[in-house]
Amino acid sequence: MKRLNVVLLLQLIAVVAFGQINLTGVVKGKGEPLAGASVVIDKTFYGVSASGDGTFEFKNLDEGDYKLKVSFIGFETKELEVSLKSNKKIEVNLQSDVVMTDEVLISATRAKNKTPMAYSNLSGDEIAQRNMGQDIPYLLQLTPSFVTTSDAGAGVGYTNFRIRGTDLNRINVSLNGIPLNDAESHGTWFVDQPDMASSLENVQIQRGVGTSTNGAAVFGASINLQTNALHKEAYGELRSAAGTFHTLKNTLSAGTGLLNDHFAVDVRMSKVTSDGYIDRASSDLKSFSVSGGYYSENTVIKVNIMSGLEETYQAWYGVPSVRLNNDTEGMQHYADHWLMTQDEVDHMMASDSRTYNYYTYENQVDHYQQDHYHLHFSHKVNPNLNLNASAHYTYGRGYYENYKADEKLEDYLMDPIEIGGGTIETTDLINRKWLDNDFYGLTYSMNYAKDKSDFTFGGGYSVYDGNHFGNVIWAQYLGNTDFNHEWYRGTGLKKDFNVYAKYNYQVAEKLNLFADLQYRYINYKIDGIDDDLRDLTQEHDFNFFNPKLGVFYQAADNQELYLSFAVANREPNRTAFVDYPAGQKPPVHETLRDWELGYNYASSKFSFSANYYYMCYTDQLVLTGQINDVGAPIMVNVDKSFRTGLELQAGVQLAKNFQWNGNTTLSLNKIKNFTEYVDDWDNGGQIANDLGTTDLAFSPNVIANSIFTYSPDKHFSLSFHSNYVGKQYIDNTSNDDCSLNAYFVNNLKADYTITSTLFKEITLHFMANNLLNHTYESNAWVYSYILGGERYKMDGYYPQAGAHFMFGVDFKF
Repeated sequence: MKRLNVVLLLQLIAVVAFGQINLTGVVKGKGEPLAGASVVIDKTFYGVSASGDGTFEFKNLDEGDYKLKVSFIGFETKELEVSLKSNKKIEVNLQSDVVMTDEVLISATRAKNKTPMAYSNLSGDEIAQRNMGQDIPYLLQLTPSFVTTSDAGAGVGYTNFRIRGTDLNRINVSLNGIPLNDAESHGTWFVDQPDMASSLENVQIQRGVGTSTNGAAVFGASINLQTNALHKEAYGELRSAAGTFHTLKNTLSAGTGLLNDHFAVDVRMSKVTSDGYIDRASSDLKSFSVSGGYYSENTVIKVNIMSGLEETYQAWYGVPSVRLNNDTEGMQHYADHWLMTQDEVDHMMASDSRTYNYYTYENQVDHYQQDHYHLHFSHKVNPNLNLNASAHYTYGRGYYENYKADEKLEDYLMDPIEIGGGTIETTDLINRKWLDNDFYGLTYSMNYAKDKSDFTFGGGYSVYDGNHFGNVIWAQYLGNTDFNHEWYRGTGLKKDFNVYAKYNYQVAEKLNLFADLQYRYINYKIDGIDDDLRDLTQEHDFNFFNPKLGVFYQAADNQELYLSFAVANREPNRTAFVDYPAGQKPPVHETLRDWELGYNYASSKFSFSANYYYMCYTDQLVLTGQINDVGAPIMVNVDKSFRTGLELQAGVQLAKNFQWNGNTTLSLNKIKNFTEYVDDWDNGGQIANDLGTTDLAFSPNVIANSIFTYSPDKHFSLSFHSNYVGKQYIDNTSNDDCSLNAYFVNNLKADYTITSTLFKEITLHFMANNLLNHTYESNAWVYSYILGGERYKMDGYYPQAGAHFMFGVDFKF
C-alpha cells in the first residue's frame, strides 16, 4: 500500500510540458460584454470566467484544433471550433435564450466559481455513465473524501456514506434547493427515491460547512441535486441493465420538448430489483417522476412530482467478527451470554462466514413509500435581479416488520393469559414499527448581480409532523388482545426557520471578498412513549447564528487562491434525544468552526488543486459504535474534537484520447480527552475509562481515488477506477480490535455507442465491480460489556461483494 501512495503522489506532482500559443477573446450578448461568462476548452482541464469587460485568455496552448464551450445564464450555450497555429483573438456573440432556464432555481444555494470553499461538480452525463442501478452515494464515491458502504453488500438498497468522516445525518442534501433530509433523523435515505440518479442534471458536493442552505444544518458537507433541466427537443430513452445477484434495472424516460415555445413535460419510471450479496438482503424498488413547466423569457413556473416505494429485507445487523473469523468458541459466547438463543447461534455457525444474515423470518422487511410535491416559481425582474420561491410537501409512511421470540407480554401492554390453571407471560410475535410523517414548507431567494457585486437573500420555513407507533400483527398467544394491537405511539413536531444573506464583492480586478450570514431557529417537540414504554415528552428550542467569511484571489488566469472561515451549529436528531445511553448527560447542540485554504491550477493538459481544512468542534456528537433496534447509530457529545486534512486533486492529459484524474485526502481526526463507558453486567452501571486523545470513529487517515479514461473516439470509452480507504476505527477507543482494515478496490467500465435508423443512439455498457475480488468490510458497529470480570463485545461487520458484474443497454429516440 505504501507503493500505491507513492505512485499517486508522483502522479499528483507530475510535470507536464506546455505549448506557447495564447488564445484571447471577448464574450458578448446583445452587443454588451458578458462579465463572468464561462469559457471552457473541451477535453482539457482549462476553463476561465470572462472578466468585467467580457474578455478571456488561455495561455501556453499547443498548436492544434480546439472546441470551445461558452455559456452564460440567460443565453444559449455556444460551441465553436478554433484552429491554432499562432496567437489568436476571437469574438464570441451569444444569442439571448428565448426562455429562462432551470439553473436559477438552484443558484441561491450553490457555490459559484469565485466562492472561497471546497466543492466538486458532477454533470448529468458523468452520473449517467456510472448509473447501473446502484444508489446515488456509489455514483459520487470517486469525489474527494467520500466513503460509501452498503448493508446488502452491492450498492443496491440501503447505503451509507461519509464525507471527511462526517456521517450522512450531518450532511445536508437539497433537491432543486428544497431540503431532502429527514427533519428528525437528519439522514437522507436515497433508497426512498430509487433511481433518482436517472433524473439528475447535475450535482454539487460542498465539503466542510459550505454556503448557507435550507433544511437540517450543514455540519460537514452538503450535496445539492438538480433534476429535470429543460430539454428543448422531444426525447425518449429506455435503459436496462442486469447483472450479478439477479440485479435488474429498467428505466423509461421521455419528454415533450418545448411546446409552443412555452410548455414542457418530462416523465420517468424506474424499477430496480436485486437479491443482494448478503443472504436474503433483497431489494424491490420502484419510482416515478413527472415534471411540467411553463417557460417564458422572464418567468419559469414548474411542478415536480416524485414517488418512490422500497421494500428491502433487513440486513443492518451485520456479520459478527467471530463469524467472519470462524471463531466457534466466540460464536458460542453469544448463546452463553444471552445475546442470542442457541438456535440462533446454531444458525450462525451453519451460515457462510461472509454472507450470514441474522434475520431468517421471511418477511423481515423495511417497507416505505415517500411522495414529493414541489412547486417552483422564478422570475427575472430585470437583467440584474432574479426572484425564486418554492413550496414543497413530502408524505412518507412505512414500517419495519420484525419477528420476535419469547417476548414478555407486559412489554407490549398485553395482559397475561390464564390457560388450564397456568399463566402465560411470554409469546412469540410479529410486530410492525411504523413511521407516518408529513413535511412541508416554503423556500425563497432573491439574487442581485451587477458590476462588481453579487448579492443573495434567501431562507425558508418548514414543518415536520411525524408519528412513530408500533402494532402487534400476530402472536402465538394473543388472549383478549385485539388484532393489530398498538403498544406505543410517539410524535415529533419540528418547526424550522432560517434566513440568510450572501455577498460577493470584487474589490479589485483579481480579488473578491465573500460574506454569508445565516440565522436559524428550531422548535422541536417530542411526545408519547417509545417502544420500550419510556415517556419521551420533551421540548427544545435552538437559536443559531452561522457566519461565513472568505477571500478569493485570481493569482493568474489559470491560478486561484482562497481562504474562508465558517461556523455551523446543529441540533441533536431524534435518535440522540431518545437513545442516549443511561447514566450520561442528555445531548446538547454541536458547534463547528471550519477553516478552508485552497489553491487551484489548470492548463490544457494538467490540473492540480490542494485544499487544507481544519474543522474544530465543540460538543460534537460522536458515534458510540452501537446501533439501536432499527439500525440507527447511537451518539454522545464529546467536549473537544477536530478534523484536519489535505485534499489533493490532479488531472493529466496523458495523450490525445487518454486522461488520468485522481484525488487523495490525508487527514487526522481526533477526540481530546475521551472517556469510554462500558456496561458492567456483574455489578450494574458502567465502568468509565479515561483514554485521553483518541481517533474519531469511521474517519480514515487516507482516502484515494484514481480514474484512467481512454476515449479513442466519440463512440467508445473505457475507464479504470481505483478506490483506496485507509484503516477505520468503529468506535472512539482507538482499539485495533474494533477497527476496519484498509481496502483497495478496482472497477472497470466500458461504454460503446452506435447509431441506427430506428434509434438515435444505442449505448452498450459493461461494469466490473471489485474486479480483483478483494475481500473487505466497509462498515461495522460494536457493543462492549463486562461479564465475570472480563471484557467482551458483540459486533456486526458489513462485508462487501467480491467481483460482480453489470451489463446494460440504452436506447435513445
